[in-house]
Amino acid sequence: MSTISLRKILLCNYIYILILFIVIVFSIPRLFINKTFYKEGLIKEEFIIKKITISDLKINLILKNKETVIGTYYFKTKKEQKYFENNYKLGDKILISGELYLPKENTSKYLFNYKKYLSTKNIYHQLKINSYKKISNNKNIFYFIKQKILRHFNNNPYLNILLIGDNSYVPKEITKSYQNNGLSHLFSISGMHVALIANIISKLLTKLNENKKALIISIFLLLYLKIVGFQAAVIRGVVFYILIQINKVFNLNIKLINLFILTLSITILINPKFIYDLGFQYSFSISFVLIYLSNILNGKYSLLKVSIISFLVSLPISLYNFHELNFFSIFLNLFFVPLIVNIIFPVTVLTSVFTFLIPIYNILTSIMEKLSLLTSKISILKFTFTHLPIYFYIIYIIIIILIIINLKRKKYYPIYLLILILFIHYNIPSFTNISYITMIDVGQGDSILIHSNKESILIDTGGKVSSNTSITENTIIPILKSLGIKRIKYLILTHGDYDHMGESLNLIENFKVKTVIFNVGNYNYLEQELIKKLNKKKIPYYQNVEELSLNKNKLYFLNTKLYDNENDNSSVIYTNINNHKILLMGDAGVGVEEELIKKYNLKNIDILKVGHHGSKTSSSIDFINYINPKISLISVGEDNKFNHPNQEVLEILRNTKIYRTDKEGTITIKLKE
Repeated sequence: MSTISLRKILLCNYIYILILFIVIVFSIPRLFINKTFYKEGLIKEEFIIKKITISDLKINLILKNKETVIGTYYFKTKKEQKYFENNYKLGDKILISGELYLPKENTSKYLFNYKKYLSTKNIYHQLKINSYKKISNNKNIFYFIKQKILRHFNNNPYLNILLIGDNSYVPKEITKSYQNNGLSHLFSISGMHVALIANIISKLLTKLNENKKALIISIFLLLYLKIVGFQAAVIRGVVFYILIQINKVFNLNIKLINLFILTLSITILINPKFIYDLGFQYSFSISFVLIYLSNILNGKYSLLKVSIISFLVSLPISLYNFHELNFFSIFLNLFFVPLIVNIIFPVTVLTSVFTFLIPIYNILTSIMEKLSLLTSKISILKFTFTHLPIYFYIIYIIIIILIIINLKRKKYYPIYLLILILFIHYNIPSFTNISYITMIDVGQGDSILIHSNKESILIDTGGKVSSNTSITENTIIPILKSLGIKRIKYLILTHGDYDHMGESLNLIENFKVKTVIFNVGNYNYLEQELIKKLNKKKIPYYQNVEELSLNKNKLYFLNTKLYDNENDNSSVIYTNINNHKILLMGDAGVGVEEELIKKYNLKNIDILKVGHHGSKTSSSIDFINYINPKISLISVGEDNKFNHPNQEVLEILRNTKIYRTDKEGTITIKLKE
């Protein structure tokens, strides 16, 4: 090859990189611009219905007018819900009265950021719907087609998720098992699904020439993109397919990798906030590397190679967002990818046309679900990693880039560097000896984590929520994983109220708990249900203990007297860690406080977990003056119906530093020596 032609090739490659660079620079300001037209507060406005999700007397609506908002309404009766289902369709114009508010930021570090997630869909307001009324029926052909498709699918979970991209009908337990197994990408409409759809249509158009086929498929895919919504992974698949066809038709001889860079540029131009979307991050990074390494991935063991490379590329994303790696997913993909690509997806397309196949289809998907649930319980190759500063994940990215570059040269030394970094990262909690107390924001409830000398205890789990959201799966376990905590030595349940132990069943089912401690008194219904599960899992439990060891430290249970109510029977716990005196009051009231003053010397407490969420039934002025706390922690839900914390209690605590979960979110205090 001549020097001139080589320069031309290099110049061509640089042009695409330059285009991407210009697009990124141009898009940076758009990351910080929210196109909002409405203000927070009461609103009465006409909207078009873009999406409807109904479950258990609750409806979520994505609504569009001047801007797109997500609205929530609770039906008063099943009859009202049925009426809505029968009379309101996509594209209908409705008059809505309600209250607009901004989505909340995540109140705990490293948790899922719902506000940022909504921004990837250009949604910047939520709407609490008070009333609604239909103005007119749908007049948009795309909404009409989508509504017909949805009705035709009749809420079948896999027809919806694999063809429309709507996962709201798949049970959360099943969705969680796919995520744990590293299989979620197979159930999100992506380039793979787009390619499969294009291949199926191509086979139906065998009599047409390639150019006409490409044109018809491209038009169909653009219509499909409009119907399913402009999701990042679908845009990638459709745009990439169309660019490939243009490249063929016009004989442009553009390399596949450069077409992919163009696809990335177009996707970012459409919506720069896609970069926050995990589907975008996984889809583009994995696809780019697979294209780059395509010449060494073919041939023998190609599926295993693809699975390993995909896992490798996704590693920094998974570590940063989920603080966990499941190496077993490499092998699971060897089974599930062929199953879904060669059997489930083709049968999905057939079933969408011939609905009499649904019973057979349901059997197939049921087998797939059972296999996923079974394999998700295998934890032998699942590892938890503590969250680290961002630069550590950049190091991961650099090492993986080195691995990818050297794979083409058949040099594998960067892999050993990656193994070393993973080993160090995994063992960081073993190398450090940090002590801290964390009051986890669980809304109107209690959950306190104490970590000292490499051991952890959890006091209460929270439980009272206004929706079907799991505090365990969405808050407690992600926080534990982000801190590198792999097991709980003691789960202490201060008493049997739901807002203190409601999530305990969920926790022991999904996280390793060594021992459970109950308070004094008879076991109520919730505690009895938990004990059944503890016996089944062979987890030991004890009641009315006086003290526990946390390595070098002791936890003392001060309230062993039996009262006539559950709150006063709360475990009251005292400990001293690194000369920090800590007193945790559960929901104990004034009567218990009087007993504590008589029995114990509790003066000059450093950290007080205020009793009963700051209710006026606790924290008497005599008790607070006696213990003289420096810091007061109040676990309380925002705008709760009990009006906690009580204003009089806040006045009593005025000489202390007050931290509240409804104001600060999750609160961590380091207990330095």
